[in-house]
Amino acid sequence: MKSTPLLALFAAAFYFVDPANAAIKTQIIDYKDGNVALQGFLAYDDAIATPTPGVLVVHEWWGLSDYSRARAKQLAGLGYTAFALDMYGNGVKAETPEAAGKLAGQFYENRDLMRSRAAAGLNVLKTQKNVDPKRIAAIGYCFGGSTVLELSRGGADLAAVVSFHGGLDFPDPSPTKNIKAKILICAGADDPMVPIDKLHAFVAQLKDARIDYEVNLYGGAVHGFSNPEADKHGMPGLAYNEKADKRSWEAMRYLFQETFGK
Repeated sequence: MKSTPLLALFAAAFYFVDPANAAIKTQIIDYKDGNVALQGFLAYDDAIATPTPGVLVVHEWWGLSDYSRARAKQLAGLGYTAFALDMYGNGVKAETPEAAGKLAGQFYENRDLMRSRAAAGLNVLKTQKNVDPKRIAAIGYCFGGSTVLELSRGGADLAAVVSFHGGLDFPDPSPTKNIKAKILICAGADDPMVPIDKLHAFVAQLKDARIDYEVNLYGGAVHGFSNPEADKHGMPGLAYNEKADKRSWEAMRYLFQETFGK
């Protein structure tokens, strides 16, 4: 996929990798969830000799894209081993909101499937030789934000979970007590796709379950605020917000430093 000028500019600035971490390696990994063939993207710093914390990256409802892969490389530049998983199957991506909604909808309607598909990617990350399987985090965007929270609600052995403008509709509160991770929710204060009542309801679940959580609301930010190409889809309520993007990323970095050390 050819990068747009906006994405190229974003990559040159915000995705900059320090020369000290210039040995970033990437790898395409084929794996399966049951009989479904999947293909994910691994990124790591080859100059680091000891096992690193791993970070699972779950894509937006469009499918695994250059954006998710760029985030994985950005995490590798911070010293983590990152695996951008594939929820839909090898090569399956949506080009329209209608197609994306249909692809994501099958997982919202079947939370066991959502957890299983995400757990398959988590297993790939944990079994990498350069990953410390006891120090794992997960981050997700939009649909991916919902997915990492659902994975955590399934009892996955995660140390930290970050949802960037992820859906927060969890009608059954009972699995929330299974969360083991610290939770960071980064949401747009004006996001029409994540109504404030859904946020309040999920926060109530976290409080009742005595989960270690933090919620950051970014004023003026709507859905998809972290993706420089969000505006290209022409969807109302979907737009990039540079301040919210950078602030939420720094909040994630702080959480990871607190959890894993520098």
